[in-house]
Amino acid sequence: MNSEFWKDRNVFITGCTGLLGSWLTKKLVKNGANVIGLIRDLVPKSNLKWSGFQDEIVTVRGEIEDYFVLERILNEYEIETVFHLAAQTIVTIANRNPLSTFEANIKGTWNLLEASRRSPMVERIVLASSDKAYGSQENLPYDEKTALKGTHPYDVSKSCADLLCGSYYQTYGLPVCVTRCGNFYGGGDLNFNRIVPGTILSVTQDKEPIIRSNGQMVRDYFYIEDGAEAYMLLAEKMTKKIHGEAFNFSNEQPMTVLEIVNTILDAMKSDLNPVILNESTNEIEKQYLSAKKAHEILGWKPQYSMDEGLERTIPWYQNFLRS
Repeated sequence: MNSEFWKDRNVFITGCTGLLGSWLTKKLVKNGANVIGLIRDLVPKSNLKWSGFQDEIVTVRGEIEDYFVLERILNEYEIETVFHLAAQTIVTIANRNPLSTFEANIKGTWNLLEASRRSPMVERIVLASSDKAYGSQENLPYDEKTALKGTHPYDVSKSCADLLCGSYYQTYGLPVCVTRCGNFYGGGDLNFNRIVPGTILSVTQDKEPIIRSNGQMVRDYFYIEDGAEAYMLLAEKMTKKIHGEAFNFSNEQPMTVLEIVNTILDAMKSDLNPVILNESTNEIEKQYLSAKKAHEILGWKPQYSMDEGLERTIPWYQNFLRS
């Protein structure tokens, strides 16, 4: 990562208060970027607010479903680099409320792409897709040539957003790249129904952690600081040669849900046992990624193993919950 690249560069981040957005914002600010963040809801305990970095950026209230807000931001702030992270990311919410998920994840994406196409100063766009865009496939791990075939609402929304990026590149030459990552974890994720923060919260409260599934679902778990640096590196490397390309990012150490819960319990020296509800539906059984393309083309590699990531994550939550 080249810190000089970001000095005085105008950067627009959608979803800047989310888990990835907050860490990415902090790293960009520390590297001298002028960050403009789109915020829909004010979340007093968000990582961005709690860390003090929300006061270090320009914030614009609005929604990605509002095209004219995006167009105004890109033009008024002379944006060169766009990170589009805003989305409805919770699978259970998507299953319960698909229309709002489609509005945010699909319409929000075409709004951002169209506004960027019409803005002459935008030089690069990095859009967050997901490993879920691949849907359920027999051949694992997924590489970037694997077909996009989501079936359930969240997965479909990510497949569609991903395909929209390809369309805007192929048709208009829009300088866009797509990232497909596994499940992010790290300090700042306040969605406690997710397995990592939920387990840490349960142990902190001396309650048995809850596993909604059968515990055997296999996923990538990707530490958030690795994720933020991967996004920045990709943006730095975005020449015409890789415009329109997608990149998987993963530590390539897939784990079952039960394995990661037990790893957290061991790290926190807890003798609690997880409660397995086996009641989740419409979720993919096995899903994990190959990051070979990112290694070879971008020279990227993760800095943190699962154990090292948890060594940084658990104290963050312990400090946050005490405060």
